[in-house]
Amino acid sequence: MITETGKVVALSGDSVWVQTIRASACESCSARAGCGQRVLAKVSGGRANQVLVENTVGARVGDEVVIGIDEQSLLAASLAVYGAPLLLMVLASIAGYRWLGGTDAAAILGALTGLGAGFWWVRRWQRRSGDQYQPRLIRANSAHSVTCL
Repeated sequence: MITETGKVVALSGDSVWVQTIRASACESCSARAGCGQRVLAKVSGGRANQVLVENTVGARVGDEVVIGIDEQSLLAASLAVYGAPLLLMVLASIAGYRWLGGTDAAAILGALTGLGAGFWWVRRWQRRSGDQYQPRLIRANSAHSVTCL
């Protein structure tokens, strides 16, 4: 499980908005030397990111929380989001070139059509998958502790 520490900044019904800094996940990852996410975190300066997570542990505003996502879920979602549109773009570009006259314009039209179809498919896939690929609240360290005298 890939985990990230953050702070609850707002409540939204049965969910909470958790603010995180992207850079910390890179330090514990075994692929950090060749990963594009690390480069993006450096470029962005590790800016804060907000994530809406179902509040399963009763967290409140100001609490420090740990959120996590399963590695296999992250890998599958990444493959679908990046791979499907690119694969469909390449295949449709080849098909457009072969079936629509063998011109560059036909290949470009096919590529754009395939890319659009890939994004459409990912959107439908995302809606059907439900919350399987959503981060989960693992635990909360309450900032609202009560002391008795």
